[in-house]
Amino acid sequence: MADIHLLVLSPEGELADLNVSSVTLPGSVSPFQVLRQHAGMITSLEKGLVRYTSPQGDGSIEIGSGFAKILDNQVIVCVEK
Repeated sequence: MADIHLLVLSPEGELADLNVSSVTLPGSVSPFQVLRQHAGMITSLEKGLVRYTSPQGDGSIEIGSGFAKILDNQVIVCVEK
């Protein structure tokens, strides 16, 4: 079941606009997972992979540094590609 809206944006354009069941982000301290009803937060991201699980299967997007906003089952990621 896909309960989280994942939007990944870069200066070059939209990298992903998906409904997913989980997202793992490369946090500045360590990678962390976002599941449904995650607490709202804004966090910085390091170079690494944004990994996700969707009804269509698992996937990942390689990113440079950036930021993520998590609120109301929506994850918005702004990154350098």
